[in-house]
Amino acid sequence: MKKIIECVPNFSEGRDLSVIKQITDAIESVQGVSLLDVDPGESTNRTVVTFIGEPEPVKEAAFRAVQKAAELIDMSKHSGEHARFGATDVCPFVPVAGATMEDCAEIARIVGKRIGEELGIPVYLYEHAASTPERNNLATVRSGEYEGLEKKLARPEWKPDFGPARFNAKSGATAVGAREFLIAYNINLNTTDRRYANEIAYEIRERGRWKREGNTSPFYYKGEVQYFEDGKFPDGNSDFVAASFDDLAEYYRAEYGKDLRERYESIGLDPDNLSGRPVYKDGLFTQLKAIGWVVEDYQCAQISINLTNYKVTSMHHAVDASRKLAAERGIVVTGSEVVGVVPFDAMLKSGRHYLSGMMKSTGIPARDIVTTAVQSLGLADVAEFDIDKKVIGMPSQDGPLVNMKVTDFVDEVSRDTPAPGGGSIAALSGAIGSALASMVVNLSVGKGEYDAQYGELCELAERAQAIKDQLVRAVDEDTEAFNEVIAGIRMPKDTPEQLEVRAKAIRAGYKTAAEVPLQTAKLCREVLDLCQQAADIGNEAVMSDAGVGALMARAGVQGAIHYVRINLPHTKDEAFIAEMKRELGALLSESKSVCDKIQQQVERSFGE
Repeated sequence: MKKIIECVPNFSEGRDLSVIKQITDAIESVQGVSLLDVDPGESTNRTVVTFIGEPEPVKEAAFRAVQKAAELIDMSKHSGEHARFGATDVCPFVPVAGATMEDCAEIARIVGKRIGEELGIPVYLYEHAASTPERNNLATVRSGEYEGLEKKLARPEWKPDFGPARFNAKSGATAVGAREFLIAYNINLNTTDRRYANEIAYEIRERGRWKREGNTSPFYYKGEVQYFEDGKFPDGNSDFVAASFDDLAEYYRAEYGKDLRERYESIGLDPDNLSGRPVYKDGLFTQLKAIGWVVEDYQCAQISINLTNYKVTSMHHAVDASRKLAAERGIVVTGSEVVGVVPFDAMLKSGRHYLSGMMKSTGIPARDIVTTAVQSLGLADVAEFDIDKKVIGMPSQDGPLVNMKVTDFVDEVSRDTPAPGGGSIAALSGAIGSALASMVVNLSVGKGEYDAQYGELCELAERAQAIKDQLVRAVDEDTEAFNEVIAGIRMPKDTPEQLEVRAKAIRAGYKTAAEVPLQTAKLCREVLDLCQQAADIGNEAVMSDAGVGALMARAGVQGAIHYVRINLPHTKDEAFIAEMKRELGALLSESKSVCDKIQQQVERSFGE
């Protein structure tokens, strides 16, 4: 499996589109990378660029982008809403497929070293590539921003990981790291008051906020800040007050199951020297960073969020909580946006979350689920959200056959060519059977008599969708199953040795040609079970659809088995043939039994 890496450099230029274009041109000059997204922001004066590829081209493209940004961007003249300390402010590498976090950390070290040595830019490694625990957090690494960088570089503890410990006035410094997929997510409010955006941001972010008392409702920021005193250690989340930090930490662990010392150290406070320091209230979510700002482009305040691990805290968690907190304060959430791109899995989680809330089936086509997420999160309320461009890993069926119109496909089958043939038709037959099983389930979800079975029905529909998609892919895969045989036939046969190698390759090719339709038969057999479960729901209005689905699935089993059997003798492997025949016999017997039972249920539903 290829290793695919994502790189998401942030450049301190969001207004001059010609500069941005030159940087992205440098990225695209490297063969093997795909530029996925370019997201400039005028108010932030910052552009987020996303590209992916295999490790070597990604490393080269990242370096060229930093090099071009150093040439074109002058940080001494830069201003913008977003925290920043360099022309290329951050350059993180993210594992997408087949790659590990350590792979990305190593890439970060290689690219960081090259930036430091060849461009003379101070480089700090962060997150999973960090050289010390103190440099793990990007906010800590970037603290003081560009304006404080010269003094920071003079401090021994802030010597760069690579490059000179000398202030580069034009380019600043660059943070290079390896991290999980970060979703940059903004929530828009019907106000231009930054305090209101911060009011919600501070409530939801992992860091939390200062504890206040008194006039805290509805706006918590109006209350009086609470401080630690000698002999007085208040809990940030309740009225409990301890006499010492150790007593407070014990209470905190018992009440919340977390380490208070670790919490205060993470926000830069010494637990053994807290007197006169503010007490902190916990935020609602982990793996969420947030701050409020005003975006002149939209004429509104935004809650600017980084979801550092969407598998822990995703977009729907953030927006649902923000909507609730906003409503309590008379504020309205007017929409949200993703900066850059977002993983399909995150959209899937959000879409299913909202479908479940509506008691709608979660077992619908992937694009429908993503569309539900887009609508529910309000992602298209302030700007276009193109699913195909914004969602990474969106499932698609790219085969030439399955993308034909029905009439064109039927015509193609009818021509005097061997492919597409019966194997492709068997796969398509099973896919249609699975689609019908899903339809029966989805037409039952939402009816009052089936509410108690909601979770079970959704699981069934989701499984039907997954098998349907596998079988649709098999329509094209079947036409490729014979490729190994053809390749073997075309091998040289001039010597006895070549003839032996050729014969062995042909036999192996026929095994593959038998195994591909066998997998189709197994999937179609699973579809019969899905049709049985769909029929057992008892929705007589669609019982006939369950019956037709079963007939299609059985045809898929039998049709695919024909293609297994026709290839078996050519494998010349008696043990393999015997085992396959046993398996085929069981598939045929079981599929007939299940299909017959479903047809009997269908007949009874007619009441004749």
